[in-house]
Amino acid sequence: MPDAVTICECFARDGLQHEPEFVPTATKVALLDAFADAGFRRVEATSYSHPERVPGFSDASDVLAKVRRRPGVAFKATCPNPRAVRRALADLDAGHGAEELSLLVSATESHTERNLRTSRAGQWERVEEMVALAGGRFKLVGVVSVAFGCPFEGAVDPGRVAEDVARFADLGADLVTLGDTTGVATPPSVRALVQRLDSGVPVVAHFHNTRGTGIANAVAALEAGCRNFDTAMGGVGGHPTAISYGAGLTGNVCTEDLVSLFDAMGVDTGIDLDLLAKASAACEEALGRPLHSMVARAGFTPTPNQETP
Repeated sequence: MPDAVTICECFARDGLQHEPEFVPTATKVALLDAFADAGFRRVEATSYSHPERVPGFSDASDVLAKVRRRPGVAFKATCPNPRAVRRALADLDAGHGAEELSLLVSATESHTERNLRTSRAGQWERVEEMVALAGGRFKLVGVVSVAFGCPFEGAVDPGRVAEDVARFADLGADLVTLGDTTGVATPPSVRALVQRLDSGVPVVAHFHNTRGTGIANAVAALEAGCRNFDTAMGGVGGHPTAISYGAGLTGNVCTEDLVSLFDAMGVDTGIDLDLLAKASAACEEALGRPLHSMVARAGFTPTPNQETP
């Protein structure tokens, strides 16, 4: 079992994209500060999506300008197109840019057309342009959506996903995320895909808990050699509010639950459990409802010397 993993907290972007109401900028900034205080070294902060199409992130620049920076903590922003990278560069030049950018592709044509409004070939052309624009000034995170199955085309060829990962590696990506967009992955399919990849670029496991298998898949990825994971407090998010495909709970793996499990397994996440619990409560307060973390209700998994008969 590994000594340590890195978990990227995605509540403020992938989580909030599902919310129908705008979350105030000050609330977002306070949550981002709480995540960093809890020990997260990578935090997904916002998206440079078109502010009219995704108004929930219309304050992207303000969020990045106001969040407190500290050594060893990288804030990430999602960039769907070259215009988004230009906005990221403007913020960087102004002294408050993100340290990381996510660049998106989908493993199928149908999902690319629905989610990115172009073809796969067209999106790869955009990605190449975005990498050139970034000019080595950011850490780049390639994202392959629907890596385990597509809501429109069904099963996805793992070979195509491996080719996409290799293509991101060739373009200089520092990490590549495998996105289980509608929660169809299983532990065997996760192990097989992670073990198949040999691009030399670290893989990030990004699972949705649509069918209750998210944590099982995370453990399978861990056992297959993955050391980077995306999660969201309370298991929120998963896809934009306007997207209607999928069914059930489409959200991400709950941060609280996976950290608790890894901690009980002796896997170091670098997360302070007391501060994590406070951040979890703050996320529920921000959205005005109980979220989906089991740990938030039951408490963290006790260590052997804490267990009672």
